[in-house]
Amino acid sequence: MRGRNLSWMAMAVLAAALMFGTMAQAQTSPTNATPTPDNAVLLTIFLKHDQSRPLGELNAQLERQGFYKAFPPDGVEVVSWYVMMGIGQVVTLRLPASRLREVNRIIENSAWGAYHTEFYPTYDYKAIGIGNHEKAMQ
Repeated sequence: MRGRNLSWMAMAVLAAALMFGTMAQAQTSPTNATPTPDNAVLLTIFLKHDQSRPLGELNAQLERQGFYKAFPPDGVEVVSWYVMMGIGQVVTLRLPASRLREVNRIIENSAWGAYHTEFYPTYDYKAIGIGNHEKAMQ
């Protein structure tokens, strides 16, 4: 259990750092800002179905709440969007850190009730990890 609490704490610290580090920028950045290598974050969202209700009812609620009209917002890149059977949907977005609040509000206003949500902000480490591997192999 302690390890799980540490991972939640690490995610909270990362989210706070992203929000604090871009707070001034977020106040002046247009909402249609696009991700660049120096400001992009990846955001994985677990949209867990409310399994106490049938799928048709959930889809009708999403329609009433305007989920598919609002999500994903313009200018936010969808990296992947999968159905995880027995869980719901898993969406990974690439966006400027300054738009994190906007995406959160869209989910709160249009997905809650049909889904229970979890957010995992991350950053792209692929080039660094591969570079470290290649360096180690020399």
